[in-house]
Amino acid sequence: MPIALKTNAKNSSAPLIHFWSRCVGAGRANEGLRAGWQEQLKLAREHCGFRYCRFHGLFHDDMFVYRLNDKGEPIYNFQYVDELFDRMLAIGVRPFVEFGFCPGDLATERGTVFWWKGHGSPPTDYARWGELIDRITRHWIARYGIAEVKHWYFEVWNEPNLDPFFRGTKSQYFELYLTTARAVKAVDPSLRVGGPATSNFVPDRRFAGETEDISQHAVVTKAKDLDTLDWQPVWLTEFLQFCDREHLPVDFVSCHPYPTDWGLDELKQSVKSTRGVDATRTDLATTRRIVQASPFPHAEIHLTEWSSSPSSRDFTHDFPQAATFIVKANLESLGLVDSLSYWTFTDVFEEAGGGDAAFHGGFGLINYRGIVKPSFHAYRFLHALGDEILSQAPGVIATRHSASGKITALAYHYPPEVRKTVPASFDAPHGAEQILATGKPTDFALEISNLPPRQAFLVETLDTHHGDVFAVWTEMGRPQSPTPAQSEVLSKSAWATDRRIIHVDEHGSLSFRTSLAPWAVVLINGL
Repeated sequence: MPIALKTNAKNSSAPLIHFWSRCVGAGRANEGLRAGWQEQLKLAREHCGFRYCRFHGLFHDDMFVYRLNDKGEPIYNFQYVDELFDRMLAIGVRPFVEFGFCPGDLATERGTVFWWKGHGSPPTDYARWGELIDRITRHWIARYGIAEVKHWYFEVWNEPNLDPFFRGTKSQYFELYLTTARAVKAVDPSLRVGGPATSNFVPDRRFAGETEDISQHAVVTKAKDLDTLDWQPVWLTEFLQFCDREHLPVDFVSCHPYPTDWGLDELKQSVKSTRGVDATRTDLATTRRIVQASPFPHAEIHLTEWSSSPSSRDFTHDFPQAATFIVKANLESLGLVDSLSYWTFTDVFEEAGGGDAAFHGGFGLINYRGIVKPSFHAYRFLHALGDEILSQAPGVIATRHSASGKITALAYHYPPEVRKTVPASFDAPHGAEQILATGKPTDFALEISNLPPRQAFLVETLDTHHGDVFAVWTEMGRPQSPTPAQSEVLSKSAWATDRRIIHVDEHGSLSFRTSLAPWAVVLINGL
């Protein structure tokens, strides 16, 4: 189906909030002490506009925040956290604080999750946990000032509905939230706290009745179309009801709307499947409805992890279709949430250990060596949009920058032959390559009137021939660790989107027509 948009540069407009660049994810706090991680965060901040960063492991033992002496007395040490936050703030990125996991000397179990052995268990002593929250929060205010810290967000834990991220019950998590929220607000009521940070959306309880087989690894459902099921965010309604009963603050709600691979809370198992292409928009709208109907209708909504899949070994993340999915999902979800945080900005990420090759399906927008992927350009293009919507149609949006009046448009071709959310979880390149080869070209036409005559526009296209660094790496023979010379070639190819200049005619009209290849994304930016 052709993609077309006709608009007037002087039209009335609606606000465009860049919710996609509010926050971005990273693996764990200790990784942020590395030079490469910090350099890549700076790159992502500069080109993609990210303002907050969230990660696990703030209280992990490799950050040395808490230990017991020989007398069983707590010793607090915030120097590593200070080093990380100082450097983030110098880059212009604020922490979206995730309180977790437990320090080893406060955990009921050690080494339950990830290669780096996070202690995903409830604390042995909730009072001591509350004291830790109190001390570190007061420390941040003393160090950075309340004027700064009140802009931060404080999220309680990560995916507590899943074992081994939380080796406790729903009730224990609710108690943990109660302790944490009251500790934060006791320091200063203006600080923002929220949760439940649960994993993914699941079919409602009727899904259990459709189960025909339960095995150790998966649940097979009789439902022919997953999107005919009623998908709900895990624990969110119960969480809001609990906070209302206990008179607890909820400044924001959080959960993780991955459109693939979901966990079944009651069964402590997971399902591997891929939902329809509109799953993200549907889930965000569901979350908005739940919050607005709750006792906390004005709570912000921050979806603190999101990607095409929750696997750090999914080659889809390295391919151009990941970029198209990012642009499509975000532009079709305008006005639904306050942030949709991409997981993650970097392949400096060790939940499953270090990646086995330069490109290994890691979450990152940028690979371990600092080479950008097509997904990076997706966020760069989104960041280039203005703050006013002039017009929008399927596959395209035209925007205006209120300060300068400059016009920027963005179009994408997500082929209709692919009805799923970028079929994902490919642990080898072949599956992702098959999806990349799916679809046919389509016509794209953009017409904008009432522009300054002869104004120049930069047309920048990302597709399988321009900015697809994985293809260039493949031509090299996929070296596991590229040499410095090879890395330079890869870096240049990664930035080599197709660029050309077009001009407004003498009557103030811009008419741009082209054929878009499947998965192509094109930015038309006034100069």
